[in-house]
Amino acid sequence: MALIDMITLTSLAVLIGLFITCLLCLNAQQLRRTRTEFNHRLRNVAPYLSATALFFLAKRATHEYSLQISYALDWDITNELYAIEGELVAVLQDIVPEATLGFFSAMYMFGFPFLVIAAPILYFMLPSQRYLKELLIAYLLNYLIGSLCYTLFIAYGPRNHLSTVDGLMYQFYPQTQDLTAAVSANTDVFPSLHTSLAIVVLLFAWRSRRDYPQWFLITAFVVSGVVFSTMYLGIHWLLDVVAGSVLGIGSVYAADQFVTRMEGSVGQTPTPDDREDSITSDISD
Repeated sequence: MALIDMITLTSLAVLIGLFITCLLCLNAQQLRRTRTEFNHRLRNVAPYLSATALFFLAKRATHEYSLQISYALDWDITNELYAIEGELVAVLQDIVPEATLGFFSAMYMFGFPFLVIAAPILYFMLPSQRYLKELLIAYLLNYLIGSLCYTLFIAYGPRNHLSTVDGLMYQFYPQTQDLTAAVSANTDVFPSLHTSLAIVVLLFAWRSRRDYPQWFLITAFVVSGVVFSTMYLGIHWLLDVVAGSVLGIGSVYAADQFVTRMEGSVGQTPTPDDREDSITSDISD
């Protein structure tokens, strides 16, 4: 019952955030044009949506097998992470005011799914589907590489490894543990996918800031809270966050290259909008 309650609460929080974001970022003309072009846009992006959906279904279906392989390999890198980083997370928990616990717990539980869901919806509203295609491929690459790392390496977060670190979110709101346990194992730590996917959304928000200036501001605020919360709540090491950041940046670059080649391979010449959207063009501005 607690799991259903958490799913309901999370869904409600994401829907409220999405509604407010759409009010701030979209206008009536965009909504009318999207309604008119809905079928065309959906067909255009369908191969990317299908590939991403199939991967996530396969990931869920093989989750238990992945855990079995991970435990059989028994490549535990927790001590190595601690040897490099030490008590940093414990220090963070000591110096950050306890009054912020509710905020950072909300960022971790609600801010993260809001980012991941809101981004593709906003980019579907743009005339060009280039951002959406790249975003979906970046999501896929993050989970593909992250799942591979979770299978190869066993790594326990600070709250499970150090007596000086508390699982603050689970103490503040114990029901959250039911939801997190349902979607990941407590050894799924290196790299931090909360960080990598949040960084992906932030990079796309920066690239699309001309289309959605408010979205970039919203994203910068939420991503900062999400990334910091992963450490403050005792879930991830700083090294997990660093690795997640590298994964996020690399996946965005790889997604840009992949979509460029795919669109060219089917005889589609990128439009001026698509070319402007690419990373190379954006960096040269």
